Amino acid sequence: MTLRRSSALVLLAALLISAPAFAQSESDKATARALGQQGEAALESSNWKQAEDYFRRADSLFHAPTLTLGLARAQAHEGKFVEAWENYHRIIVDNLTTPPVFAKALEDARTELPSVEGQRARLTITVTGSDAPQVNVNDVPLKAAALGVARFVDPGHLVITVGGDGLKTETRALDLGPGKEDAVTIALTKAAPAVAATDVPVPAGSVATPTGPSGGGSILKPVGIGALGVGAAGLVLGAVTGGLALSKHGDLKTACPTGACDTAASQSTLSSYHTLGTLSTVGFVLGGVGLASGITLLVMAPKSDSRPASTASIRPYLGLGSLGATGTF
Repeated sequence: MTLRRSSALVLLAALLISAPAFAQSESDKATARALGQQGEAALESSNWKQAEDYFRRADSLFHAPTLTLGLARAQAHEGKFVEAWENYHRIIVDNLTTPPVFAKALEDARTELPSVEGQRARLTITVTGSDAPQVNVNDVPLKAAALGVARFVDPGHLVITVGGDGLKTETRALDLGPGKEDAVTIALTKAAPAVAATDVPVPAGSVATPTGPSGGGSILKPVGIGALGVGAAGLVLGAVTGGLALSKHGDLKTACPTGACDTAASQSTLSSYHTLGTLSTVGFVLGGVGLASGITLLVMAPKSDSRPASTASIRPYLGLGSLGATGTF
């Protein structure tokens, strides 16, 4: 049995001793004894975090210097030198020498305290721009009273986060070695106000409509006008080729009075007549589809509030020596 294990058994046996200043229920003492045994076992196996947990809970149920000593030792191994120092110091302040195991715990605390005292780092955090900043060091809130003065911290990597209502959150990171000292000043500024969609005034009765490439109005209108143009071109094609087909038909009556076109010239005229007739038919069909589509799109397009709604129309015309279309939009 190791010396530490022997000391642990003596330490836990002390929990059986009743002292008026530490009077607890028998159930709490029994539970603290069991937790203390588990804490000692965790220390023996170098499971410092588990040992800290056992000793912390045991000491909260039955406060004894022996349990506080185990807690301080576990924290010192974890690098929690600030808490370890406080627990060693707590034993010294209590200054309990009865029973003998308490006196031994007091002696050990005085011997071990210097080993952690020089390991503590010191950090001064100063915040400007706010009278009530919210400060966190490694996600642990820091009271405002601790700002601007040097305070003990455990060495290692530190992340400082500072913010507040209506303020931009600032973050600083630094590494402090054992026994080192540093200072950080953080200036807070107001956060940019968030602009919600409801903050933009929208005139009553206005409705957002999809915009075309030019960025103004509905895309239906320019497409509809384009369709009308295609329709007008189709009508012009149909009318022109139809007129030429009629001319060819007259030539065929002269060249083929009996209805039979046997000559090469008459065959060529006949072929041209059929081609022009086909083009005329295609032109009129294209014109009809284009006009119908264009008018439909213009009717569907939203009307501007600044001018009265108008009805789109287009009319082809055929005059003496001229052929085309007119329309209103």
